[in-house]
Amino acid sequence: MATIEETLAWTEIPLPEALKNLKQEEQEALTSYVKAVVDNKTDGFDELYHAIGSIVRFIPHFIVVPLMVEHIRPQISAGVCRTMGIDQAVNYANDLPLEYFSEVSRHLDNDLMARILEKMKRNQAEKVILFELLHHRSHMLGIAEHLDRRMLEFVAKNLETNGFSENDPELAAHKLLLEKIRDLR
Repeated sequence: MATIEETLAWTEIPLPEALKNLKQEEQEALTSYVKAVVDNKTDGFDELYHAIGSIVRFIPHFIVVPLMVEHIRPQISAGVCRTMGIDQAVNYANDLPLEYFSEVSRHLDNDLMARILEKMKRNQAEKVILFELLHHRSHMLGIAEHLDRRMLEFVAKNLETNGFSENDPELAAHKLLLEKIRDLR
């Protein structure tokens, strides 16, 4: 059974030391409670995200994108993105400022992010990858495990350019990625 810290890692909030010291059954009970609270407080969000995604289809990008960046938190944009089709999500991703899209990407699962990057305009996708490698390397490495060959080659080239070796502990945590990079050579 996973520890409470592993189970709640998605929150990206450090677990207080006192909770780490709980017995296994206490950790499991606390984890179940936290999940129930989150489910209760987020009930209906998926329907809301779907409704927003349906509405923005009819509003021009030059209006939606600035409003989104200024008034919508990245985790909300990510929720809407999850309900859109890949093609609609890519249309917005190509137009979003790099820093905002980076924030949104951290609230999406790695496989979905890989599909979005693969369909984005090449230049824009490469900017995102370079930005993520520089600022959120571990996140980008997780996404890279799901990329197609063309995009993975770009990631591998830029990892090597930045002097990363297979012995780097951050890279070593992504064994699947290392295997894919070795297969490219």
